[in-house]
Amino acid sequence: MQLNLHHLALCALCALLACCCTADAQWREALPGWQYEFPRDHGNHPDFKTEWWYFTGNIATPDGKQFGYQLTFFRQGVIPPGQKTPPSSFVTRDVKFAHFAVSELANNRFHHFQKLSRGSFGQAGFEDSTRLAWIENWEARITGPHSFHLAARQDGVSISLDLESLKPPVFHGENGVSQKAEGVGRASHYYSLTRLKTSGTISIDGTTHSVDGLSWFDHEWATNQLAANQKGWDWISLQFDDGSELMLFQIRTTDGGRDAYSSGTFIDASGKSEKIANADFSLIPLEWWTSPSSKGKYPVDWKIQIPKLSLDLTLRAANKAQELDAAPFAYWEGAITAAGTRTNQPVSARGYLEMTGYAGAVTGMQSR
Repeated sequence: MQLNLHHLALCALCALLACCCTADAQWREALPGWQYEFPRDHGNHPDFKTEWWYFTGNIATPDGKQFGYQLTFFRQGVIPPGQKTPPSSFVTRDVKFAHFAVSELANNRFHHFQKLSRGSFGQAGFEDSTRLAWIENWEARITGPHSFHLAARQDGVSISLDLESLKPPVFHGENGVSQKAEGVGRASHYYSLTRLKTSGTISIDGTTHSVDGLSWFDHEWATNQLAANQKGWDWISLQFDDGSELMLFQIRTTDGGRDAYSSGTFIDASGKSEKIANADFSLIPLEWWTSPSSKGKYPVDWKIQIPKLSLDLTLRAANKAQELDAAPFAYWEGAITAAGTRTNQPVSARGYLEMTGYAGAVTGMQSR
């Protein structure tokens, strides 16, 4: 068996995270009172242990060829703020990693890649001039108050996309504090740009396509937001053809139930948002897919019902095989479609679905 140095580095990362768990009290927690400010809060929040910048989208060529894409950057703190470190370029306060994926929906091809870096010599980092986040030649740049340029290239697959928000930021939970578990600080600061006009190019195997469509940007920062009895989550973003959007997440518990802190947000066409509480919605799996790689069994089609919105939807994976089998854990993240009714009128949407905890434990986010 050939040793994979990238996987060895990831194993070392997991060991490092485990060693640092006793210092969590020194990290800042997501608490009420945060005053959001932009473009400042598009950037890095190093006093919190975990942070991610999450771009997903559905784009198409002028002749209708459909693609989904994901470009996400993660920061995992390993040295708490205020803790002194020796003066060395080899020492870093956090680990940077990123995921890049493209779904070719016409032929059910799925390409996914992962990069990991300490960023000690500038190969990776956060907030450098216009760069929000980068690892080598993968980057997210800020180009305006709520606009971005994304670029990534790996093994014959690349994107170069410009994103411009058509709506102001949406703050989830109570005033941008999204509670994820029982207890003070078991939460994240969480906002989204739910409708970003997107244009640019996507290249696969030497063929470049001009594309446009819509993207979604999630940004969260937190410190150990999940509880020990929470095994994973299902997260859904939908952009409806009538200009509205929906975000839902349910957190699954180890006993097979759903945590009471599951919730969501509905955003109407004007940008007004409405909180969706745990009791307001149901998610019912309709069809499952088993990964030949990780052996994880994922519910790829769902029934969504939100009575207070008179919303009844059937959600389907645009391609069932959209699992990122990336150490230290595998998860499913991919393009979806949805159709149904709202107030007895037909509606349809495109979006993204993320499912974790079906092929092993989620690493680095559980409480200690």
